[in-house]
Amino acid sequence: MIKVKNLHKTYKKGVKAVNGLNFKVKAGEIFGLLGPNGSGKTTTINAILDLVDYETGEIILFDNKYKTKVEAKKHIGLITQEVGVFNELTVRENIDYFCGLYINDEKLRAQYVEEAMDFVQIKDFAKFKPKKLSGGLLRRLHIACGIAHKPTLIFFDEPTVGIDPQSRNHILEQIKVLNKNGATIVYTSHYMEEIEMLCDYILIMDKGQVIAEGNYDALIDQIDLAEYIEIEYKGEMPLKVVTEINELPGILEVIHTKEKLVIKTSEDDKAFIKIIHILENNNVDYSRANANKPSLNDVFLELTGKELRD
Repeated sequence: MIKVKNLHKTYKKGVKAVNGLNFKVKAGEIFGLLGPNGSGKTTTINAILDLVDYETGEIILFDNKYKTKVEAKKHIGLITQEVGVFNELTVRENIDYFCGLYINDEKLRAQYVEEAMDFVQIKDFAKFKPKKLSGGLLRRLHIACGIAHKPTLIFFDEPTVGIDPQSRNHILEQIKVLNKNGATIVYTSHYMEEIEMLCDYILIMDKGQVIAEGNYDALIDQIDLAEYIEIEYKGEMPLKVVTEINELPGILEVIHTKEKLVIKTSEDDKAFIKIIHILENNNVDYSRANANKPSLNDVFLELTGKELRD
């Protein structure tokens, strides 16, 4: 659906937003595009959508199925982070307007508008104007406006920011339905659990370049952290125990708090068993011991660093 080849984009003062970027989005997948602030995500999406010029490189959409960019755009949906609807129009009128940018046939457009309202479950509010809608309903209207013309490639840019858990869950489930019905999804979010839940393939970029890509398991393999172990205990934790754990092979870090040890290790099951032996040999009264695989958030921080970004 998308091929980006050796893309370069430089802004004023020599700031390289995109620096030799290469990736593909396959038809039918949910593709997660991740990166810290300033990594080049937005510029990349804008370049794909022909909203910004770029110096060199190539972007191929739909395998060049359509002769012009205008024709290709008829098959693309965009749901931005900022809600963009007309406050003067009702829910139905907003959806009809945006659908009308692509669908000229009035009868077909009316059908699509009804189907879009049904899809996001907003038909009961069809005559409401946006100012009377809750944050969750406003997001659902925004999505309906972006998908009413039935695009086959849909970009979701932070679609769940600032809404309640119920609305967020509804949006995520509907994205799965869109994908099941044949749409290819490009999804960006700072909520890593959403990416884990939705995406078949994930690309992490920073400083305008790809720094890691693959499915969740492939990304986990690209960092040293194999698992982290949490030990909850009562009383005092002898420093001798902490030292012994630190000296085990594969231990990356031991975080010692008043009631918990958090141990990061590059060894899978072996480290956990050895740590339990150390605790029991030293008569440590622990109440819980868990070994957890690293999350996508752990991978993201390991690859992009923990410093704050503007």
